[in-house]
Order: sequence, then structure tokens, then C-alpha cells
Amino acid sequence: MERQFDQRTEWGLLLLRVVAGIAFVMHGMSKFQMGLDQVAGWFGSMGIPGFFAYVVAFLELLGGIGLILGIGTRILAALLAVVMAVATIKVKIAMGFLGGESGPGYELDLLLFFILLLFVLSGPSFYSLDRLLFQPRSSK
Repeated sequence: MERQFDQRTEWGLLLLRVVAGIAFVMHGMSKFQMGLDQVAGWFGSMGIPGFFAYVVAFLELLGGIGLILGIGTRILAALLAVVMAVATIKVKIAMGFLGGESGPGYELDLLLFFILLLFVLSGPSFYSLDRLLFQPRSSK
């Protein structure tokens, strides 16, 4: 079932998708700048196999670009939501919602998770490559 087009909602989804995409591109780039071997060691110290550092870095970078463009939005949002859920549970939940002296809390992670969930449920927006390339044009 196709949702009704409402220009304000579609512009809002576009803006939210682009900003979330930028956030993930920056997170991915920071992992590359740190050095993926170092990130893999950090993942290992938390009990997460180190090769996931490479998977997460590439997923954040390429997934963020995909979100910005609005291509593969539902799939990328679902994969990134899993990353956010694991990050929240394995790293941030112990720090509390707002965090403290030990570091930031999980409020941003939770917000990003639910933004991603929105795109899993709704799709990208009318203004996306997904819509341009893969949805049939109406004859109205």
C-alpha cells in the first residue's frame, strides 16, 4: 500500500534521512581515521569479534551515503539499526541515558535507532533515488 503524498512530511523525511546519513558517514570515517586495526582491538575488548570493526566501518560509511541519496534505504536502515542496538547494549547502556564522567550516554544511540526504524517502516521519502528508480510512475 502506497502512502499518501504530503509535501511537508516528505520534506521532513528527506531532511531527517540526510542528517542521519551524514551522522553515519562521520561515524564510519572516524573509524577509518582511528585505524581499523585499533577499532578491531577495541571491539575485541568488548567481546565482539574484531572483524566486525571492518563490517561496521564500511556499513556506517556506505550506509550513510546510501541514506543521503535515498538508495536501499529500508535495508540500510535495518542494518544500521542493528549496529545501533548492539552499540547501545554492549557499550552505552551501562553509562545511563545521559552518561556522565565515564562518557556519553545512550540518548543519541537510541534516537538514531528510532530514526532508522522510521525509515525501515516508512521507506525513504518521495525525494529519493529509491523512489525515482524503483517505484512505478502513476498515470495521474
